[in-house]
Amino acid sequence: MKLSNTRVVIMGASSGIGAATAVAFARQGARLVLGARGKEGLDDVVHRCRQAGGEAEALVVDAIDADAVAAFAREARAILGRIDLWFSNVGAGVVGKYAEVPMGDHRRVIETNLLSHMNDAHAVLPVFLEQDHGIWVNMISSGGFVATPYAAAYAASKYGLRGFSEALRAELGKRPNIHVCDVYPTFVDTPGFSHGANYTGAKLSYPPGVLSPEKVADAVVALARHPRPTTAVGAPALLYRLSNFAAPNLIASGMNRVLDRWAKRADRVPETRGALYEPPRGASGIHSGERRPGQPQNKALIVGAVALGAAVGMGLLRRRAN
Repeated sequence: MKLSNTRVVIMGASSGIGAATAVAFARQGARLVLGARGKEGLDDVVHRCRQAGGEAEALVVDAIDADAVAAFAREARAILGRIDLWFSNVGAGVVGKYAEVPMGDHRRVIETNLLSHMNDAHAVLPVFLEQDHGIWVNMISSGGFVATPYAAAYAASKYGLRGFSEALRAELGKRPNIHVCDVYPTFVDTPGFSHGANYTGAKLSYPPGVLSPEKVADAVVALARHPRPTTAVGAPALLYRLSNFAAPNLIASGMNRVLDRWAKRADRVPETRGALYEPPRGASGIHSGERRPGQPQNKALIVGAVALGAAVGMGLLRRRAN
């Protein structure tokens, strides 16, 4: 079933998952309004959407500015006539030991990953309530369940975002046509690492078996047809929840050991703030360019499921032993 009558807004649409999702909706014939800080990136994605057969317009907006997001929502609604689905996809990260990263950068990550999504929801929920329908899709990541050493502010923002979504769902429980949908992918092959700040002195690279942005995009498009509260991509959602219950510290401590070794052995690079405060120059595209051709996409599912499953199993065994 095509989505040619669907009106979609995507924030954080200038690269990566946002760009891939815009193109995926365009292929379904949806009408789109795309928002991000970088005009060149947005123009590139609008071109991709039109090539894919969809209608798309771009509006430059800083998602951290609540007033700007409210104005963006009004303009998007005027362009589209209504808003059926709003995808909150803005995100940023800082890699480094917590005490070695400037506090201002930690704050920026919280503003970008948490407050910007709250700004989105505050702008679009009145529209949904007036329409008595709408789908708010909230990009969280598996970091909303599994703590992330070397990225403490990122972990705080994603845990907070999960709680925010759950609170909104409770508030909207008597409005069955308004949906709050969370998406939890594992690592995704996007330009995100090149956009992130890095205080480790070590070159960032994706682990084997990263997801393609298109796989995550397909999951978001599926929510336009069948909205549901939780969508995990790369490992089953049940394992995320079990890991939070049975082994909340085990995975994080294991990751910390791996990251300690990586920080010592990886190629050296200068410290950078990436695109934390300014949009990247030019168009970043959808992929990182690091993924090896022919690498099977379902490997991410296997890697994520095995890692989480092992941690959950060990956690349960420890509980029984105690």
